[in-house]
Amino acid sequence: MERRSFVKYTAAAGASLMLHPFSSIAAASDTKIKLAMVGTGVRGTGFWGKELLKNFPGSEFVGLCDINPGRVAYAKEYMKVACPTFTNVDELLKTVKADYIIVTSVDSTHDEIIVKALHAGFNVITEKPMTTDEDKCAKILAAEKATGKKVIVAFNYRHSVHAMQLKELLAANRVGKITSVDFNWYLNVFHGSDYFRRWHGKVAKGGSLWVHKATHHFDLLNWWLNSEPVEVMAYGTLEHYGKNHAFRGTKCRGCEHKPNCKFFWDITQNQHLVNLYVKNEPHDGYLRDGCVWSNDIDIWDKMSAQITYANGVVANYSLTTYSPYEGWQIAFNGMDGRVETWEDIPYMQKAQDDQGKRHAVEMSNADDAITGEVREIIAMDNFAKNFEIYTTPKIKGGHGGGDIRMQRRMFIDANDNPHHVMAGTREGAMSILIGIAARKSIALKRPVKISELTDLVPMANRF
Repeated sequence: MERRSFVKYTAAAGASLMLHPFSSIAAASDTKIKLAMVGTGVRGTGFWGKELLKNFPGSEFVGLCDINPGRVAYAKEYMKVACPTFTNVDELLKTVKADYIIVTSVDSTHDEIIVKALHAGFNVITEKPMTTDEDKCAKILAAEKATGKKVIVAFNYRHSVHAMQLKELLAANRVGKITSVDFNWYLNVFHGSDYFRRWHGKVAKGGSLWVHKATHHFDLLNWWLNSEPVEVMAYGTLEHYGKNHAFRGTKCRGCEHKPNCKFFWDITQNQHLVNLYVKNEPHDGYLRDGCVWSNDIDIWDKMSAQITYANGVVANYSLTTYSPYEGWQIAFNGMDGRVETWEDIPYMQKAQDDQGKRHAVEMSNADDAITGEVREIIAMDNFAKNFEIYTTPKIKGGHGGGDIRMQRRMFIDANDNPHHVMAGTREGAMSILIGIAARKSIALKRPVKISELTDLVPMANRF
């Protein structure tokens, strides 16, 4: 057995073919990047708001927009900005002069905002998923082509130290041509259940976890394999949350079933969430602490898919939403061997995480390594007696350091783009189309080809 540590990315990583809209702006140190945001929820006000301003003082907000007037007013106060606020995106786009519109609204509204922003002459950063169905996807692609403006899709997981160094091994053909992949993602009962008490529990809002959550995972697969999907066969059920319980309420606050519900969650213990959501319920009725047993939930909580790629790779994927621990594991089978790795599987690492706090840690902007802890990537050659362990530093939070690295590439060094890590609309489309195909596959009980959903022709080799 040999242990090897990654030091830096290979020189062969290369620059992206996508023109980075920030290039000329970031180069002028005396010019602030002007931003406007649509959607002032917790991700918008935090990662794209307060944290961005703290980490990148060369940026400033010139407008905030949210359909909830109370929420956008609080967002302005929380972010400590002096810009105007809006409850109508058309008014925002007519009024502000910005280098970028940041879209962090409900997933199903992304397309309308992106298309309007592009036609109004703005470049766009959108949170993943880019949108939620194939028709909306087509509208975004057409608008970008027609206007010449650019959309960056915020796939932060790509930028993590661990993901990038796994990409290094695969790009170097460490175990030869990859033929198949096994990819399993586990959401623990704390984080997993939270999707079912929010708007994410409705297919019409988030496209289901096939799109809202798994777009992260499908994008990683597409990027790691440097290929695009051609067909999806999927299975899924709702068998744990929603209607699958003996009792239910409307929201956790004041619920009579609190003593008997292991999924009771007290939002009042988080003053930021109270200010952002609870105090603003009178404006739109949105409940941030809705019941996970609601009969209105119509997404799947157990999912499995087989994805065939244009380069011949077959990937087996699963997502579990009620695991005792949060983490993932993946294995790449090649002609000459196998590469596998994992994150946060308790019995495969020295330290055990507090599962109740895992999501809060993951969403933090911590960028420093945890002393004495590493991620491991295992490579073994066929017919070999030994295997190699490649170690990478374990980063405290922010999607393995991906959050802060992604923003640095956007706001500071537009030329830092190893292995084409910056993602645009094609990457955004190819990730959501897997999830959309999975939904249709479940409904139709048959494989669904990507060509049924788009006129984009899947590429065997993306770059």
